[in-house]
Amino acid sequence: MSTVSSKRPQTKRRRGITVAVLDYGIGNLRSAQKALEHVGARAKLTSNLADINAADAVVLPGVGAFGACMDALEASGLDTAAVDAIDSLRPFLGICVGMQLLYAGSDETPGRAGLGIFKSQIRLLEDSVKRPQMQWNRLKLNQGPHPMFDGIDDPWMYFVHSFAAEGGPEVIATCDYGGEVTAAVCQDNVWATQFHPEKSAADGLAVLRNFCAWAESGMESGLSS
Repeated sequence: MSTVSSKRPQTKRRRGITVAVLDYGIGNLRSAQKALEHVGARAKLTSNLADINAADAVVLPGVGAFGACMDALEASGLDTAAVDAIDSLRPFLGICVGMQLLYAGSDETPGRAGLGIFKSQIRLLEDSVKRPQMQWNRLKLNQGPHPMFDGIDDPWMYFVHSFAAEGGPEVIATCDYGGEVTAAVCQDNVWATQFHPEKSAADGLAVLRNFCAWAESGMESGLSS
C-alpha cells in the first residue's frame, strides 16, 4: 500500500457526507461525532452494520487501554466492520487509541493482536518523559504539505497518551516529547491521529473538516499518486 498524495483533490464538494462513528462502548465516542457534525458531516454513532456499510466514511475513536479497546471492538463485531471499511477503500479515520488499534500490537497489552493494518508496534513512551503526555504539542510535518493539515499554519494539537506508534513510511507528522513521537499517519484511504482533533480547538476541527473534504472529493482522485 502506498501513502496518499499530498495534493488535495480539486473537485466540487457535495452537501455533506455520511460518517459512521464506530460505537463499541469505549469512552466518550460521542465527542468525535459532535465534532464531525460541527464541521458539516452527517455523523452517526453506530454499531449497526447496515449504517456502517452505507456510510461514505468511517471513524474509529478510542480512549483507554489497547487490550480493553480491542476486546470491546471484537465483542461488538466491529473489528471486522472496520477492516471491511478499509478494504472497501472508503475514507477511514482512526483517533488516539483508535489509531493504535490499526497496528499489529502494543507494549501495553503484550500478545494482544491489533487490526494489523500497519505492521509495526505501539511502544511505551520514553522513561525520560512524564507519562501520559497530557498537553498541547506542536507538530512537525515529516513529508511536507499534506491534505490532513491543509490550511493549518504551525499546527498545535492536544495529546493524552502513554504509548505511540513506531516510525514507518506511513508517518506524516510527529511531535517532540523526549524524542520524535508519531502524531499522525496516512496510508491509502486510512488517516489516523494520535492526538485528539475533537479536543484540539480550531486546528483539530480543521483536520476533521479536511478529512470530510477529502472524503467528499471522491476516492478516485483522492488516492491518485
